[in-house]
Amino acid sequence: MSNILTFLCIFAATMQNYGTILVVDDNEAILTALKYCLAGTFEKVLTLTTPDRVIKVLEQEEVSIVLLDMNFTLGVNSGQDGLMWLQAIRKHHPEVPVVLITAYADVSLAVRGLKRGAADFITKPWDNDELVRKLKDVLDAADEVVTLDEVEADHIRRAVDRCHGNLTKAADMLGITRQTLYNKMKRLQ
Repeated sequence: MSNILTFLCIFAATMQNYGTILVVDDNEAILTALKYCLAGTFEKVLTLTTPDRVIKVLEQEEVSIVLLDMNFTLGVNSGQDGLMWLQAIRKHHPEVPVVLITAYADVSLAVRGLKRGAADFITKPWDNDELVRKLKDVLDAADEVVTLDEVEADHIRRAVDRCHGNLTKAADMLGITRQTLYNKMKRLQ
């Protein structure tokens, strides 16, 4: 019997700890279901029924990831509440990945969320295994180290996008000459 206990202790110690998740949803039943679903994956599952305390909780707790509902205003299912809170989280805590969740999903809402910085998008009702896999994937990707070339290429791509393809403006924004920008783009292709 002690061999089995020893094995279980070693196995538990080798499992990756995914830290703390903050789940924000106005439905208590959803929060309870998610708390049970995520308890085996996360060391700590924090829940809020309204998003107005999200920033304060992120300042007080070391949160690894946020699972954020998209709708909090009664009778409104546009997702605007979630997008607004996503922006607030990204502004104050850009290092914390946010995964959006909603029962009123469509492709355009998911795209808007991803463009505004969401790490992923999940629809209700969810599959428990798929939900846990997506959350783990987001956290595992956040832990990956990227090369300097990848960082530079992403930074250049964002500058060029922000300048709507105008390389002269993008080069000015980056503090380099247009020729240097062109050479970097050519090298990074």
